[in-house]
Amino acid sequence: MWDYTDKLKDHFFNPRNVGEIENPDGMGEVGSLACGDALKLTFKLDENGRIKDARFKTFGCASAIATSSVLTEMIKGKTLDEAAKVTNRDIADYLGGLPEQKMHCSVMGREALEAAIENYRTGGKKKHELEGRIVCTCFGVTEREIERVIRENNLITVEQVTNYCKAGGGCGGCQGEIEKIIEKIQGDKVKAILAAPQGAGKLTNIQKIQLIQQTINEQIRPALRAHGGNIELIDVVGNKVIVAFRGMCAQCMLAEFTMKDLVESKLREFVDEELFVEEDKDSAQQPHNHRE
Repeated sequence: MWDYTDKLKDHFFNPRNVGEIENPDGMGEVGSLACGDALKLTFKLDENGRIKDARFKTFGCASAIATSSVLTEMIKGKTLDEAAKVTNRDIADYLGGLPEQKMHCSVMGREALEAAIENYRTGGKKKHELEGRIVCTCFGVTEREIERVIRENNLITVEQVTNYCKAGGGCGGCQGEIEKIIEKIQGDKVKAILAAPQGAGKLTNIQKIQLIQQTINEQIRPALRAHGGNIELIDVVGNKVIVAFRGMCAQCMLAEFTMKDLVESKLREFVDEELFVEEDKDSAQQPHNHRE
């Protein structure tokens, strides 16, 4: 069960500004039904160049509807320059937060707004396209978009990137490349966090999680991939590390031995000898596409 805020529930059950403006000044369409989420945003300007009306149509989950609804409320009364400064984090914060797995809905809203503004400024002559090389072919996410969500939201794991833009959430074949992009952008920051001196030799929570993820990326995942499998870090609660196996590992009868002999032993070796691993079997049985 997703932990939705009261404000998010309100915008889901009572969405504002649903529909489409006839003869809009700006129109932006992002996403696709094939990816599970799609959004069309239209707006109309007043005589002073401010957004006097904004409407949306969306196909998606509760978070997609709520973020689209609140976005139309946020941009009303703003100039296009002011509206262009709205970030996906602003959208999420306005709702009192989003479940981590649903942050991609706020990113979709920001993309639709940018597309609509671009549509207006080019007179509808230029089709909005995300620039850069496609990294995730399952969801059509480019390298530039991955880099942007990492920088703007200070992301440090592949799972976070998937939550914010869906990249890596399909077949998983691009996860290695996403790791390299994270390392390129956040490498020095991650190393600084891990290298920071701590009293009594104890890791902070963020350091522990970061080191666990780094150990999974460098010591555990390569071994599993060699046999057609994969692993995802689900959560860290105290010394309990919750993981889900993917690919061949999800159906393997020896998964319990793999969890103890490989995963747990590596985490104890490289992170903390008091760690123990637990498998989230419910997550392992579900398609890894981050959709409701």
